[in-house]
Amino acid sequence: MSDVKYKRVILKISGEALAGDKTFGLDHETILSIAQRVKTLRELEVEVAIVVGGGNFWRGRSGEGMDRTTADHMGMLATVINALAMQDALEGIDVATRVQTAIEMRQIAEPYIRRKAIRHLEKGRVVIFASGIGNAYFSTDTTAALRAAEIEADIILMAKKVDGVYDCDPAKNKNAKKYDKLSYIEVISKGLGVMDSTAASLCRDNKIPILVFDLKKPDNIIRAIMGEEIGTVVKED
Repeated sequence: MSDVKYKRVILKISGEALAGDKTFGLDHETILSIAQRVKTLRELEVEVAIVVGGGNFWRGRSGEGMDRTTADHMGMLATVINALAMQDALEGIDVATRVQTAIEMRQIAEPYIRRKAIRHLEKGRVVIFASGIGNAYFSTDTTAALRAAEIEADIILMAKKVDGVYDCDPAKNKNAKKYDKLSYIEVISKGLGVMDSTAASLCRDNKIPILVFDLKKPDNIIRAIMGEEIGTVVKED
């Protein structure tokens, strides 16, 4: 076993991240790049589970005039598309992978079963969780927090397009302040956009740390696993 700080992790990847520089759909090079980094984690014997978003195809809140539950269900299906794309990229580079969905679709993926997911991880397979938690009104951030608690993950790695958490949008304000460390309460009270309040509360209640880091830098995931100080860490005071 390599000298890594975290043995089992949840990697949260937004749908927008999978689109690369595009505004919609999937970017093959970006997905393959992420897959290569996940493979490196597996070579370090880190157990990896992935939660994918669906914003590159559909966001539940985008369904103007549409029933919220219907719109959220459409968003869940978008995450399945992304999960299958991620699975295909991983298996294309010889990384054993399983997709588990909270909404049953047995012809293309396994239903989510906690014990089975843990067993896959123990056998060295990457598990990709899709379709959120299967219920409307809950984000994929909440999915990441819930699955992290259920599989007893050591940390949630939040892959973003920025290098951490700022007090305002750094793309709009050059004087934006970057935080190195935050508490769960600060994330919730300041509305910093790391994750929604439900997800942050789940992480706080279960003492699951969160690391927000820049996905574009290839070595960041490895540095994070080794315990180096990168991005922004959210944990108990």
